[in-house]
Amino acid sequence: MPSKALVWFKRDLRVRDHAPLAVAADCEAAAAVFVIEDEWLQSPEFDAQQLDFALASLIPLRESLAARGLPLLVKVGSVLPVFDALRKDFTFTHLLSHEETGQGWTYQRDRDVAKWCRTRGVIWKETPQTGVVRGLKSRNGWAGKWAARMNATVLSTPQAFAGARLHMEVIPTMQSLGISNRRSLPAAGEGAARDVLGKFLGGGGRDYRRSISSPLTAEEGCSRLSAHLAFGTVSMRSVHQATEAAITATNDRELAYGLRGFAGRLRWHCHFMQKLESEPSIEFNNFARVCDGLRETSFSQELFAAWCAGETGYPMVDACMRSLKATGWLNFRMRAMLVS
Repeated sequence: MPSKALVWFKRDLRVRDHAPLAVAADCEAAAAVFVIEDEWLQSPEFDAQQLDFALASLIPLRESLAARGLPLLVKVGSVLPVFDALRKDFTFTHLLSHEETGQGWTYQRDRDVAKWCRTRGVIWKETPQTGVVRGLKSRNGWAGKWAARMNATVLSTPQAFAGARLHMEVIPTMQSLGISNRRSLPAAGEGAARDVLGKFLGGGGRDYRRSISSPLTAEEGCSRLSAHLAFGTVSMRSVHQATEAAITATNDRELAYGLRGFAGRLRWHCHFMQKLESEPSIEFNNFARVCDGLRETSFSQELFAAWCAGETGYPMVDACMRSLKATGWLNFRMRAMLVS
């Protein structure tokens, strides 16, 4: 087992079903870190509501880990300088994290981290946490690989760590970071994720199939787990197994019918992430290359700005965009319509 380990939290802000934590619990000394990365804050996909949710999730996570003896440091900056500074106080021999499938900047960052580890003799152990398979050469048999991962035993929460003695600064706030979020924030953290999932599986998912398409009914009929899955306050495996258990246990045929539809879309989640993992160029190029040159030369900044503001003149498009801007959430049918 690793002698000194650093758990690098990314989009996995939980203690249950967390493989890096399970390894760290057997180490001579361990610590954990979450980095509010400059590259994330400066990326085009960043939104203040995302950061607000992450910060709110870090508060109960730190408390939960501290109760078990593991310090969670929260730093601001680029990962490599943070790691260099941290190693002066804690000479970790192993870096533990989950795999991540994200935008191009996260891929480049991970390549830089791998090089950093090699040059310093640090062993980096990455663990899958979804059904996305790295290095997949063929999609044949992917469904079986997904099922095998999702049906594996959910890891229990470690009870104690030999935590390194490190000073934990106060978790930054939106105000201290100079970033403002004017939208309301869904309940954040691992406990909130369990509550949301329990409400949905306990009856809230009864009308799931009928309500997911309309923006009027989807707000109540969808699981509302998207933020929790995005930041890993609950694992995909836990959601999958809890859903299957709820289907088996219920005598409510309508609820079982709705939850089966939801179970299928859990597979969609990983299916589309697998596309980005296997073909990362689609972040920058048309998926169907026959579309190259179709609109690039006729791009209108004025029309694009109108689309962003919900002022195209198409009532349904504008209503959905304004709802998204106001709340930060939109059901998947309407998201598809907007990007089309």
